[in-house]
Amino acid sequence: MGRVFEKRKHTMFARYAKMAKVFTRIGKDIAMAVKAGGPHPDTNARLRICIQNGRAANMPKANIDAAIKRASDKDVSNYEEAIYEGYAPHGVPVLVECTTDNPTRTVANVRMYFTRNGGTLGTNGSVSFMFERKAMFKVSSVGLNREETEFELIDFGAEEFTWDDETNELIIQTPFAEFGNMQKGLEDKKIEIKESSKIFIPTTYKELTDEQEAEVLTMIEKMEDDDDIVAVYHNAR
Repeated sequence: MGRVFEKRKHTMFARYAKMAKVFTRIGKDIAMAVKAGGPHPDTNARLRICIQNGRAANMPKANIDAAIKRASDKDVSNYEEAIYEGYAPHGVPVLVECTTDNPTRTVANVRMYFTRNGGTLGTNGSVSFMFERKAMFKVSSVGLNREETEFELIDFGAEEFTWDDETNELIIQTPFAEFGNMQKGLEDKKIEIKESSKIFIPTTYKELTDEQEAEVLTMIEKMEDDDDIVAVYHNAR
């Protein structure tokens, strides 16, 4: 009984820790959106996306409102986005996407994760050419005609469509440069945006043994625990 309780407690703690990290990331996104375009979502498209992502992550409305209010304070920390490049063990290219109010701290931590786990921090451009930047939108598919919707959204930059009948959702992929265009198109057509993100997709993949993959994932998991690190991309499989 005791072991079962401890396992449940550990699982619950891990879930809450992951949720807290997601909320922290969204809070930073809100701060940057407010600084760039003001605290009113009606006139700030970037902030609308942040709020939608917060709702998709089950972030309480009170937390979202508090984040917007804090971001409106002139004395609040200024966050900036940064991307670091390097190689994990076994020559696996890695992109580390960060949001930070202290780049000196963040780059030092990123370098530490690389070097302590058999990798190396590279220079700008050293691995980014192996990835493509894309935008992803998750929307409600309720009431949408598949053929008509795909035909209309291609005009706003849609490249790929994934229809999920179990969740009644549609996932749309566009080039990174079409993020704003697609957001506006979906809003104009009154299609509910549940979540959106900008991601990196590898153009090629590197095959690893199970043992090699475990080494790479060990480094990545340590990076993902860092509050300054938003996402880690690689091409291992």
